[in-house]
Amino acid sequence: MLLGTLLVLFLLGGTGPASAHAALRATDPEDGSVLKSAPRDITLTFTESVGLLEDSFRVLDPDGRRLRTGEPEHARGGAETARVTLPAKLAEGTYTVAWRVVSADSHPVSGAFTFSVGKPSLTTATVDTGPTEDPATKSLYNIARYLAYLAVALLIGTATFMAVCRPPDAPVLHRLLKAGWWTLLGATLALLVLRAPYETGEGPLGALSADSVTRTLTGRPGEVLLARLALLLVAALYLLRLARLRKPFGWAGAALAVGLAVTWAAGEHASAGIQVPVAMTSSALHLLATAVWLGGLTALLVTLYRARLTPAAVTRFSRVAFVSVTVLVVTGVYQSWRGLGSWDALTGTTYGRLLTLKLAAVVLLLGAAALSRRWTARLATVGAETAETVVEAEAAVREKVPEPVGGPPLSEGPVAAPESSASGSSEPESPEPEPPAPAEAGSGQRSALRRSVLAEVAVGAAVLAVTTLLTSTLPGRAEAEAAAGTPAVVGASVTNVPFDVGTPGGHGKVQITIDPGRVGDNSIEALVYGPDGGVSVVPELRISFTLPAKDIGPVDAELTDKGGYWGNSFLNLPIAGKWEMKVTVRTTEVDQVSETRTVVIR
Repeated sequence: MLLGTLLVLFLLGGTGPASAHAALRATDPEDGSVLKSAPRDITLTFTESVGLLEDSFRVLDPDGRRLRTGEPEHARGGAETARVTLPAKLAEGTYTVAWRVVSADSHPVSGAFTFSVGKPSLTTATVDTGPTEDPATKSLYNIARYLAYLAVALLIGTATFMAVCRPPDAPVLHRLLKAGWWTLLGATLALLVLRAPYETGEGPLGALSADSVTRTLTGRPGEVLLARLALLLVAALYLLRLARLRKPFGWAGAALAVGLAVTWAAGEHASAGIQVPVAMTSSALHLLATAVWLGGLTALLVTLYRARLTPAAVTRFSRVAFVSVTVLVVTGVYQSWRGLGSWDALTGTTYGRLLTLKLAAVVLLLGAAALSRRWTARLATVGAETAETVVEAEAAVREKVPEPVGGPPLSEGPVAAPESSASGSSEPESPEPEPPAPAEAGSGQRSALRRSVLAEVAVGAAVLAVTTLLTSTLPGRAEAEAAAGTPAVVGASVTNVPFDVGTPGGHGKVQITIDPGRVGDNSIEALVYGPDGGVSVVPELRISFTLPAKDIGPVDAELTDKGGYWGNSFLNLPIAGKWEMKVTVRTTEVDQVSETRTVVIR
């Protein structure tokens, strides 16, 4: 069930373009600038430090031929920059620069821009951004990331549950530990193998080259994954030793859990940006609290269905869960502030909208947790009453032991067996009162607790899925910093598309505005004008975009009727180039026409 929830959310959230965490702040030369003389090099400045690839820059001349450039390197400004040296002489015309780097938190980011020497060219070469984002590599890599999150939560949470609650049915939980360990090992190996093609945008077979292996093992993301593998091997030896000696988990296990959490903090958002030491500490604590809570809930759910768990053990886990929730709230507030930067980013960025979705899911999760705590308290009360009843029943049994009457004192000799009565039959002994069976006491509370914990696990899986999506989304703060450093584009792309459905009064034009007409998120507005030149109301208007050069599309603009015009504020066009825009106008229930125009996305 958990894996199914994660995969569904992955498929729904993975249809858009790849997101990364280093945003381009500025370019030198500036995008679209016209220079009197040729520059000696090209410098890019990002919102955080970036890693360079062998093919980080592709520079095309006005005829579309690739220039021979120097090796990519960091400028003197630091690791937040990328620079490449150009040939000594550049011809007059417009040059296209396609770039691809790896952000400090391990995610690749790419883009393109143009500049002109002397004067712009009449025609601009088609942008070649290098290898396109291979969908198989991207899907496999993201699935491995999600499985790694799921596995570390199961591993750490189950171990914590066993150490705190000491459940009677340990073999079932040992199988959970093995499942978590093996899943995390497989996911980490998959991430290590796919790391190089994920960075370059190649297919999965790109991992087989010697250069890919070398680049992965010498880069920081690869080193973090190797450290995780080493910790997993130590954890395996530790778990085997404890299972053989039948000892509970101790401080060594806690240290291994912290080490695993740090490998995530060193490879995600916390490793770049502001307040890195505090952010990495907060990120590690956030992951540990999530693992203890959600993984512990899974272990609790399995134990409630497979074994008899005492109310005291459930109460102990309830206290641990409460501490975990407190840590989650504190670290979550800090990470939200660090990632957003402003209240406007909460609704104006993809990161903010995902964070809002996560907060809503967390509220549901807290509601389910409160319900579980209530049933835990009732179960503990029933357990205490049952224990008291058992003690009273045992005392009553001891008080009803018969004393000898009329016989010789015990000290004078052995007691004779009681004789039969005149009828020859002996009196039946009164039955001893039996204490209530522990399995039957509180059965209703146990069933309710199972249902509430199941709800917690289901909602927790959704929270974990949204969290993994957040780690692959550009933070709102970085997006705002990039926008502040990027010069505003004057004007927007405006296209007039005439149409005629072939009926009287069935002609006019559609005026389409795409702002800013650049790679990434755009707003699109469409006004329909009738034969008289006035704004006309039509039953339906559809617009889609296709990039034949890259075999991308069609991308549906998803227009909605805004009351007088049609629009959408979040049209994402991921690659620069000449896009074919298909406009379909339906004037009546049966009359419609489609027209195609070319628009240039810079």
